[in-house]
Amino acid sequence: EPHLVESGGGLVQPGGSLRLSCATSGFIFVRLDESYDLSWVRQAPGKGPEWVSSINSTSDTTSYADSVKGRFTIARDNAKNRLYLQMNSLRSDDTAVYYCVIGASWGQGTQVIVSS
Repeated sequence: EPHLVESGGGLVQPGGSLRLSCATSGFIFVRLDESYDLSWVRQAPGKGPEWVSSINSTSDTTSYADSVKGRFTIARDNAKNRLYLQMNSLRSDDTAVYYCVIGASWGQGTQVIVSS
């Protein structure tokens, strides 16, 4: 079962940037015989989980929620077994706990607060 640890969250002013990182272990990060998505999901205070972005393990195809399209970029480093989320032009409604998700496995989350 994948073990996922997110980092990189923090307090940032509107318009600022952050890069989230997800360190993974306990599974084969690069597989040629199985396709899966590596994803970021966020949960804002008082709201349910919201899918943010995914990257496919074999095709590297990326997808984004409309709310973050053009501002966030998902990427992965196969050599380091890491998943990233570059977040630019942050807004107050991006405030949430961000989770790295692979299959049914979730990390513990990293808090992002966008506030002046």
